[in-house]
This record gives sequence, structure tokens and C-alpha cells, in this order.
Amino acid sequence: MTSTERAFKSPVAGGRDSKLPRTIYLVDYSCYKPPSTLRTPFSRLLEHATMIMGKHPKSVAFQMRILERSGLGEEACVPPSIHYIPPNPSMQAAREEAEMVIFSVMDSLFKKTGLKPKDIDILVVNCSLFSPTPSLSAMVINKYKLRSNIKSFNLSGMGCSAGIISIDLARDLLQVHPNSNAVVISTEIITPNLYMGTERSMLLPNVLFRMGGAALLLSNRWSDRRRAKYRLVHLVRTHKGADDKAYRCVFEEEDPQGHVGISLSINLMAIAGEALKSNITTIGPLVLPASEQLLFLATLIGRKIFNNKWKAYIPDFKQAFEHFCIHAGGRAVIDELQKRLELSAEHVEASRMALHRFGNTSSSSIWYEMSYIEAKGRMKKGDRVWQIGFGSGFKCNSAVWKCNRTIKTPADGPWSDCIDRYPVHIPDVVKL
Repeated sequence: MTSTERAFKSPVAGGRDSKLPRTIYLVDYSCYKPPSTLRTPFSRLLEHATMIMGKHPKSVAFQMRILERSGLGEEACVPPSIHYIPPNPSMQAAREEAEMVIFSVMDSLFKKTGLKPKDIDILVVNCSLFSPTPSLSAMVINKYKLRSNIKSFNLSGMGCSAGIISIDLARDLLQVHPNSNAVVISTEIITPNLYMGTERSMLLPNVLFRMGGAALLLSNRWSDRRRAKYRLVHLVRTHKGADDKAYRCVFEEEDPQGHVGISLSINLMAIAGEALKSNITTIGPLVLPASEQLLFLATLIGRKIFNNKWKAYIPDFKQAFEHFCIHAGGRAVIDELQKRLELSAEHVEASRMALHRFGNTSSSSIWYEMSYIEAKGRMKKGDRVWQIGFGSGFKCNSAVWKCNRTIKTPADGPWSDCIDRYPVHIPDVVKL
């Protein structure tokens, strides 16, 4: 199997002819907005870190240095259990966080779309690091009393790109089940994953990850085509797990003292770059104009035949997309993709502002970015959006959407009370 698992293209119109792939519509989506009482000002983070890890001042200082350069703001939130001193990473607290996030986005989705719980045909939930029994999908079924014949799936361990994987799964199911809809829920539960050790490679997630979640309503119904916000155009998945370094670059393990955490490799950005390159090789021919494809192909052939030291040609993806939603995994991730894809500051504005306001919300971050673009009134009919996610394994996944109608600035949503303040200037270093 090649590193690219799947490339999918939907027709401009479809759904009535069984011989054609059914068009998949994104009717609407909802993002979780934590209460302001859960925000984490830097002063509080410093105070709590000092009180909890006072015996390890070097680890505290290291986390503060990372925080100063992270690009995060002071309104990003962590769950109630982490506000305790000492933290309370219990199973019960983790379940309560899951209920807080997931039920909130589901209630919002029902309100936005008019969807009734009994009308849900397919349910896909992804959460990488918290996988209780019964599953999170079962928790949703129990809460909303969903039908007994619902097709439900729970994905875990698939990292920050799992949201696009969930969409891919839902898309495949919608291809074989006519006149159906699917609800996709993407989140990461922070409570049980606070690392209490001193290994620097495992302290980074403590600084970057924050609460978040999103719920989407997908449909293959012809009747939803007018009210839907977007149409799925392409979905490309790239998996580099056959390479040992890629497989271990984001790895859950115990440190020498027995503390469990997520270790991030020093080679992470280089591995992400290679995964992106493979993903681009597949998605490029699907989206780029012919002139860009010819330049890319000519350079590729020249490098293989004549001189592998030739500088690789980076296609101009700005000709293919109006908007970019790059996973807000951290400032370094956004910087690297902006450089590799030769994007302007405006193209990565949504990613940087989502990281600043909400932190790294894992698989849901691309939806906070989409919501930012909508809140700014920039999403017009016909606009094309490229969502890029990276995740453990190591994976790079892409989804391409086309805007179905001009989106009016939402009256609610995660940005409703702060969009007028954005974009903000984010200094290279915020001195604590």
C-alpha cells in the first residue's frame, strides 16, 4: 500500500444517480465555547505550576519558556479538574469533561439545524486519548436516546487529524446508505492526560493543549443541498506509519519514573513536512490549474532524471483555494506550513487566531478556524477551503470544501463575543 490511503473526488452534482458517487453536504457545524471561568491566564498557570511542581523548578521554567513562545493567549481554557491543586485526573472527572463538551456542541447543532435526535442515521465520534467503556459514542446514544439501529463508531488513538478521518468514514457510509445523514463529533479530553513528570519532550502537550470540540451534520440528501453551507469536494489521507521514526514521533509512553505522557520527537516538524509533501503530491493534481501541474511535474521529472539537488517546485495553492485551515497544533506547525506553501499572513490568520484564542484543540481546531473565517464575513459562495490536519502515526490528512452559499456573519458561535478584537498582534515572546 502506498503512503496515500485514499483520494476522493465528488461530482459537482449527484446523489440521484446510483451510478455516481453521492454528493456529501455539510449542512452546518457547531464548536464548543468553554465558560470564561475555565480560562487560564499566564499568571495562574505559573502559580499552579509552581505549587504543583515546586520540587522541579527547571521543569516549571521550561514550560513557562515554551508558553511565552507558544502563540497562545490568556483566554484558552482547561477543564475544571486541572484547576484543582493538585489536579484531579480521575475517570469521573474525565467523563464530566466529555459530557460538558460533547453535549454542548450537540445541543447547539440540534438548535442550528433543526435536527431531532431520532433522525440521526450515522454517528462517528473521535477522541484520541480518552477511550472509556462504554464508549463516547454510546454516551451520546444514551443521552439523546438515539435509535437502536443507528450506525455508530468510536475512533481513538488517531491524533489531531482524526476529525478528517471521521469525515472520511462518514462519507464512505453515506455513499452506501441513500437519503441519510451523519453526525461527526471531534474532541480531545484533557483531564486524564496531564503529564506530571519532568521529561521535556513530554511536557510540551501540557503547555499547548486546551479544551475544545466540534459537531458536524453531514448529509447526502438532495433536499439539503440548498440549506447546506458546504459541499465535500476532495478528501486525501496520507499515512507514514511504515517508517519507524514517523511512527514514534508522537508516542504515548511512561517516563523512567512511571508517569504516562505524550512524547513529542525533536524530528516532528521534519516528519510532518515529509507527510505534507506526500499529501500535496496526491491532492495537487485534483485541485491545481493545469499550468501549476505542468511546472510541478516538470520539476519532479528533472529532479529524478538530471539532478536530485534541484530545488523542488512548490505549487501555488493560492490559485486553488481562497481559504486555508491549518491544524493549530502550535506556532511552529503554522510557521512551517506558511513557509512551505508560501502563504501570506492573511492566509494563516485563522489558524494563528484560533491557536491564540482557544489553544491546540486537537482534531476540532480546523473547525474553530472555519468559524473564524465565517465570523469575519469572508466566506463567499464558490469559495474553496483546504483543511489540513496532522496526527500521530504519523498522518497528514486533507479535506477540501466548496462553499455552497455566502455565509452571513453568525450571531452566535465561539467567536461571537470577541471577533471584533481579532486579529491581534502576537509577539514572538510574551514575557511572563
